[in-house]
Amino acid sequence: MNAAPTLDELLGRCTRSALHLEMRDGYGYSSPGYRAWLEGKPFDRTEFDAPWVNLIRRTVERGVGVRRARIVSEPVSDYVRYEHSATPHANLAGGELVRWLPRQRASDLALPGNDFWLFDEQLVRFGLHSGNGEATGYELSDDPAVVKLCATAFEAVWERGIEHVEYQPS
Repeated sequence: MNAAPTLDELLGRCTRSALHLEMRDGYGYSSPGYRAWLEGKPFDRTEFDAPWVNLIRRTVERGVGVRRARIVSEPVSDYVRYEHSATPHANLAGGELVRWLPRQRASDLALPGNDFWLFDEQLVRFGLHSGNGEATGYELSDDPAVVKLCATAFEAVWERGIEHVEYQPS
Protein backbone atom coordinates (compact mmCIF):
# COMPACT_ATOMS: atom_id res chain seq x y z
CA MET A 1 0.00 0.00 0.00
CA ASN A 2 1.37 3.43 -0.94
CA ALA A 3 1.30 6.13 1.70
CA ALA A 4 -0.29 9.42 0.71
CA PRO A 5 2.32 12.01 -0.29
CA THR A 6 3.33 14.60 2.28
CA LEU A 7 3.06 18.32 1.61
CA ASP A 8 6.85 18.41 1.23
CA GLU A 9 6.66 15.68 -1.43
CA LEU A 10 3.83 17.41 -3.27
CA LEU A 11 5.76 20.68 -3.35
CA GLY A 12 8.82 18.75 -4.48
CA ARG A 13 6.89 17.37 -7.45
CA CYS A 14 5.60 20.78 -8.56
CA THR A 15 6.92 22.20 -11.79
CA ARG A 16 4.88 25.40 -12.28
CA SER A 17 2.66 26.55 -9.43
CA ALA A 18 1.60 25.89 -5.86
CA LEU A 19 -1.41 27.87 -4.67
CA HIS A 20 -2.67 27.93 -1.10
CA LEU A 21 -6.02 29.36 -0.02
CA GLU A 22 -6.66 29.86 3.71
CA MET A 23 -10.15 30.75 4.90
CA ARG A 24 -10.07 30.25 8.68
CA ASP A 25 -9.50 32.90 11.33
CA GLY A 26 -7.26 30.64 13.39
CA TYR A 27 -5.04 27.59 13.14
CA GLY A 28 -3.07 25.55 15.61
CA TYR A 29 -3.63 27.64 18.71
CA SER A 30 -1.20 25.33 20.49
CA SER A 31 1.70 26.49 18.29
CA PRO A 32 4.65 27.61 20.43
CA GLY A 33 5.09 30.73 18.29
CA TYR A 34 1.48 31.76 18.73
CA ARG A 35 1.52 31.02 22.46
CA ALA A 36 4.66 33.14 22.97
CA TRP A 37 3.26 35.96 20.82
CA LEU A 38 -0.05 35.92 22.72
CA GLU A 39 1.77 36.05 26.07
CA GLY A 40 4.11 38.82 24.90
CA LYS A 41 7.17 36.63 25.32
CA PRO A 42 10.18 36.75 23.00
CA PHE A 43 10.27 34.00 20.39
CA ASP A 44 13.06 33.47 17.89
CA ARG A 45 11.31 32.56 14.65
CA THR A 46 14.54 31.78 12.79
CA GLU A 47 14.92 28.14 13.84
CA PHE A 48 11.14 27.59 14.15
CA ASP A 49 10.45 28.72 10.57
CA ALA A 50 13.63 27.40 8.93
CA PRO A 51 12.22 24.08 7.62
CA TRP A 52 9.29 25.82 5.90
CA VAL A 53 11.33 28.75 4.60
CA ASN A 54 13.95 26.37 3.19
CA LEU A 55 11.32 24.15 1.54
CA ILE A 56 9.64 27.13 -0.11
CA ARG A 57 12.97 28.65 -1.14
CA ARG A 58 13.99 25.39 -2.85
CA THR A 59 10.60 25.21 -4.55
CA VAL A 60 10.76 28.80 -5.81
CA GLU A 61 14.38 28.37 -6.95
CA ARG A 62 13.17 25.54 -9.22
CA GLY A 63 10.89 28.06 -10.95
CA VAL A 64 7.65 27.17 -9.15
CA GLY A 65 5.46 30.15 -8.29
CA VAL A 66 4.15 29.83 -4.72
CA ARG A 67 1.21 32.05 -3.83
CA ARG A 68 -0.86 32.17 -0.64
CA ALA A 69 -4.18 33.99 -0.27
CA ARG A 70 -5.89 34.47 3.07
CA ILE A 71 -9.54 35.38 3.58
CA VAL A 72 -9.94 36.97 7.01
CA SER A 73 -12.77 38.36 9.11
CA GLU A 74 -12.47 41.97 10.27
CA PRO A 75 -11.87 43.02 12.90
CA VAL A 76 -9.24 40.28 12.75
CA SER A 77 -8.73 37.61 15.39
CA ASP A 78 -5.64 37.53 17.60
CA TYR A 79 -4.43 34.59 15.56
CA VAL A 80 -4.64 36.58 12.30
CA ARG A 81 -2.67 39.41 13.94
CA TYR A 82 -0.01 36.87 14.89
CA GLU A 83 -0.09 35.34 11.42
CA HIS A 84 0.29 38.77 9.82
CA SER A 85 3.29 39.58 12.03
CA ALA A 86 4.90 36.19 11.23
CA THR A 87 4.34 36.35 7.45
CA PRO A 88 7.61 38.17 6.61
CA HIS A 89 9.61 35.52 8.50
CA ALA A 90 7.59 32.41 7.70
CA ASN A 91 6.36 33.04 4.15
CA LEU A 92 7.90 35.99 2.35
CA ALA A 93 11.43 35.00 3.41
CA GLY A 94 11.14 31.81 1.38
CA GLY A 95 9.73 33.52 -1.69
CA GLU A 96 5.98 33.04 -1.25
CA LEU A 97 3.73 35.82 -2.47
CA VAL A 98 0.96 36.57 0.04
CA ARG A 99 -2.30 38.51 -0.26
CA TRP A 100 -5.08 39.15 2.24
CA LEU A 101 -8.79 39.53 1.46
CA PRO A 102 -11.24 40.87 4.02
CA ARG A 103 -14.13 38.37 4.20
CA GLN A 104 -16.76 41.02 3.47
CA ARG A 105 -15.16 41.44 0.01
CA ALA A 106 -15.54 37.70 -0.70
CA SER A 107 -19.29 37.30 -0.23
CA ASP A 108 -20.04 36.86 -3.92
CA LEU A 109 -17.23 34.37 -4.61
CA ALA A 110 -17.79 30.63 -5.06
CA LEU A 111 -15.39 29.02 -2.58
CA PRO A 112 -14.78 25.39 -1.62
CA GLY A 113 -15.65 24.28 1.89
CA ASN A 114 -12.06 23.82 3.06
CA ASP A 115 -8.66 25.43 2.75
CA PHE A 116 -6.55 23.90 0.01
CA TRP A 117 -3.29 23.66 -1.84
CA LEU A 118 -3.47 23.38 -5.63
CA PHE A 119 -0.40 21.88 -7.33
CA ASP A 120 0.28 22.62 -11.02
CA GLU A 121 -3.48 23.01 -11.58
CA GLN A 122 -3.77 19.21 -11.42
CA LEU A 123 -4.06 18.10 -7.81
CA VAL A 124 -5.89 19.60 -4.82
CA ARG A 125 -4.97 18.88 -1.23
CA PHE A 126 -7.78 19.98 1.09
CA GLY A 127 -6.75 20.71 4.67
CA LEU A 128 -9.19 19.48 7.29
CA HIS A 129 -9.41 21.18 10.70
CA SER A 130 -11.30 20.81 13.94
CA GLY A 131 -13.51 23.58 15.23
CA ASN A 132 -10.63 24.94 17.31
CA GLY A 133 -8.32 25.16 14.29
CA GLU A 134 -6.15 22.10 14.85
CA ALA A 135 -5.29 20.12 11.72
CA THR A 136 -7.13 16.78 11.58
CA GLY A 137 -6.01 15.50 8.18
CA TYR A 138 -6.34 16.13 4.49
CA GLU A 139 -7.98 14.83 1.34
CA LEU A 140 -6.56 14.72 -2.18
CA SER A 141 -8.53 15.20 -5.39
CA ASP A 142 -7.57 15.27 -9.04
CA ASP A 143 -11.18 15.47 -10.19
CA PRO A 144 -11.15 18.06 -13.02
CA ALA A 145 -14.29 19.79 -11.69
CA VAL A 146 -12.77 20.13 -8.21
CA VAL A 147 -9.46 21.35 -9.64
CA LYS A 148 -11.32 23.94 -11.74
CA LEU A 149 -13.39 25.14 -8.74
CA CYS A 150 -10.25 25.58 -6.64
CA ALA A 151 -8.27 27.29 -9.41
CA THR A 152 -11.12 29.69 -10.15
CA ALA A 153 -11.70 30.41 -6.45
CA PHE A 154 -8.03 31.06 -5.79
CA GLU A 155 -7.64 33.43 -8.75
CA ALA A 156 -10.77 35.36 -7.76
CA VAL A 157 -9.45 35.81 -4.22
CA TRP A 158 -5.98 36.69 -5.49
CA GLU A 159 -7.36 39.33 -7.86
CA ARG A 160 -9.22 41.07 -5.02
CA GLY A 161 -6.57 40.45 -2.40
CA ILE A 162 -4.29 43.07 -0.86
CA GLU A 163 -0.52 42.55 -0.99
CA HIS A 164 0.92 41.67 2.41
CA VAL A 165 3.00 44.87 2.65
CA GLU A 166 -0.13 46.97 2.05
CA TYR A 167 -2.59 45.07 4.26
CA GLN A 168 -3.02 46.41 7.78
CA PRO A 169 -5.17 44.19 10.01
CA SER A 170 -8.02 46.07 11.61
